[in-house]
Amino acid sequence: MKSIFSFLIALMLFTSCTKTEEKVNVSQLNSKFIGAWNAKQQDSVIAMIADDAHFLQGDVHYNGKSQIADNWVRKTMGTINNLKTSTVSSGADASIAYEAGTFSVDVPSQSPDEPNAYGEGNFMLLWKKGADGKWKLSYAQLEDHNLQVKP
Repeated sequence: MKSIFSFLIALMLFTSCTKTEEKVNVSQLNSKFIGAWNAKQQDSVIAMIADDAHFLQGDVHYNGKSQIADNWVRKTMGTINNLKTSTVSSGADASIAYEAGTFSVDVPSQSPDEPNAYGEGNFMLLWKKGADGKWKLSYAQLEDHNLQVKP
């Protein structure tokens, strides 16, 4: 009986000292990303992208942080406002997290003879935890619907 009691105490001490990795809150990651996007903080958005990230939108595929920064972030950020997402599915563990669902954006007129519009579509954002412990956007996929004239 004494040996069982000693074993249970040793087991409790061992398990209480074992470090368990907590899951990340993927909604907070995406909120930070979308907040920076809507605030037009290009540098903050780019800093959240992994060096080896991938971006897909229709037939377009960008590889790596610099391609994504140049061709998606810098070229698109000034052309849309009020990015919103609605989550349909999400998941996370200690090293990877994703969120998928629908998005909407306002698309302001680029010239006086052009109407304001809005866009909608589907999204999936995948985050990975780096060796430094920081979470970075590793994969983004957007599927747009045709723009609609804003009433």
